Amino acid sequence: MSERTLMAYFKTPREAQQAVEKLKSLRLIEHSIDRFDGYPGEGAQHLDKIENPLSADFPGLGYLTLGGNFAIDAGVLAAASASASGFDSGGSDNRVNGRDILLTAIVHEDDYDEALRIVQDSGAL
Repeated sequence: MSERTLMAYFKTPREAQQAVEKLKSLRLIEHSIDRFDGYPGEGAQHLDKIENPLSADFPGLGYLTLGGNFAIDAGVLAAASASASGFDSGGSDNRVNGRDILLTAIVHEDDYDEALRIVQDSGAL
């Protein structure tokens, strides 16, 4: 049995999950839905506690505002981002605009064209 991998980018996890539900009508072998970002680390939503920038020990602005795990040089560049500085929020709830949800699906080769149509009809790139 031959397999093909399909990678589709969505705006929300809900859109990706709805596409998976439709893909289950085909021979879906495996799937994964992940959020990705341009910065290394877990992101600001995964910080265990709110840190006070006046009294806390944190490595830099990129860690504090983006929740990234940066080397010193990369942290300086990340802090220059408009999202880190607060001059641009990146969208509602300070989330990245655009398609930052990746659906990876492995389907039977015979179902690939139909799977591609399903994810495109569901709003994927």
